[in-house]
Amino acid sequence: MADKKEKFYITTSIPYTNASPHIGFALEIIQADVLARYQRALKKDVFFLTGTDEHGQKTLKAAEAAGRKPLEFADELSKKFQDLTKVLNISNDDFIRTTDQKRHLPAVNKLWERYKESGDIYKKKYKGFYCSGCEAFKTQKELFDGKCIIHQRPVEEIEEENYFFRLSKYLPEIKKLVEKDELKIIPESKKNEILGMINQGLEDVSFSRAKEKYWGWPVPEDESQVFYVWQDALPNYISALGYGTDDKQFKKYWPADVHCIGKDIVKFHAVYWPAMLLSAKLDLPKLIFIHGFINVDGQKMSKSLGNVIDPFELANKYGVDAVRYYLLREILPTEDGDFTYEKFEQRHNADLASGLGNLVSRVVTLAKKNDVKLKKPGSDFKKIISDTEENCQKLLGEFKFNEALKSIWDLIGFCDKYINEKKPWENNTDTKEVISDLLGALLDIAKNLSPFLPETSEKIKEAVKTKKSDILFPKIIK
Repeated sequence: MADKKEKFYITTSIPYTNASPHIGFALEIIQADVLARYQRALKKDVFFLTGTDEHGQKTLKAAEAAGRKPLEFADELSKKFQDLTKVLNISNDDFIRTTDQKRHLPAVNKLWERYKESGDIYKKKYKGFYCSGCEAFKTQKELFDGKCIIHQRPVEEIEEENYFFRLSKYLPEIKKLVEKDELKIIPESKKNEILGMINQGLEDVSFSRAKEKYWGWPVPEDESQVFYVWQDALPNYISALGYGTDDKQFKKYWPADVHCIGKDIVKFHAVYWPAMLLSAKLDLPKLIFIHGFINVDGQKMSKSLGNVIDPFELANKYGVDAVRYYLLREILPTEDGDFTYEKFEQRHNADLASGLGNLVSRVVTLAKKNDVKLKKPGSDFKKIISDTEENCQKLLGEFKFNEALKSIWDLIGFCDKYINEKKPWENNTDTKEVISDLLGALLDIAKNLSPFLPETSEKIKEAVKTKKSDILFPKIIK
């Protein structure tokens, strides 16, 4: 009987359906895709989830502004995110929508029952400052000049009677789990941020809203209330696995091995979500990986500035793998990054067109001209090929996408230098061995590139096999 495969469950966050996808989410979904593809290459049983978060005030207001019904509006936006996964060559196994009554709602309702069984739901009147951008109440420490620090927009003062969740009850346990890295948070700075939040004290959180001014699933025992968006959204990670409908699949893949999220929703994933799971007596995710924001020409992306980068347009203009490469190589994995068309085109021309593309073309042309067959690599290549593979594995395990790519480009640079030193076009006695070594190196480059640039990886393999190569990355000429 075959050994049971080790499972690997990875998720992205689920973006709101209040606006079209932008390049910030493209970064997140590409990062997650690299990890999923890498784990599949290690022969693990991978389940990769993404989706859309559709209820709440943000979608409701956006729909109203467009003169549309909320669900109709959400349908349209959700399709755009599904289309993005195809355009960016994302290998997700599933796409969950929080408006899915058959797959998602049972998990939301089941969790609610588990909270109540644990004595963690109670009703009270509340008055506070609400940011619709964050879909969260804000303390005075989270405001500046009456505006949300993250979204830089005025908050709304709200007074309601809602159902509350006993978040405070679970803070000591969450603190211990984070400190011990049993709930691991990357980068370390975000781990410290979460511990700081817990140490300062967090209040219990409202888990429902008044039905007349909010869009969401109804609270089962109270028609006047609907579920708060985070109580609805976070369970997507288990509803897609069948929590509440298919225990077999849920038990197979849960807990998540990695949640990939943006830095603006750290509190919800590293405090709210663990507390919800503890209340429901479910295992916690193993690791939360947090990326930064992408600015454009040094400025925050915003519709008012007209600087929002459309990933569909970018991929259509430059090619999918060029977009994947820039975001993974130029943007530091856990830091804020900057996008400019000038930087993009410089990186494209230097690394992809003149670097990788030129190497593949030179080697394949030489191989065809000299009728070279692929053999095992010679001593000049054995060590660097082995080192490159080891470095990629180590760096991907540390979420250092940019450094892993640099390691591959070091091998590309070694190949260029080797060609110039050996001059195989001069038909020396070792010409065929030199070209064979280079063909072997191309296959190793393709193998290591596979999680990052899957389409390009396959093209390189095909070029080595057939001794034919189209231009992989045409140079951008202004």
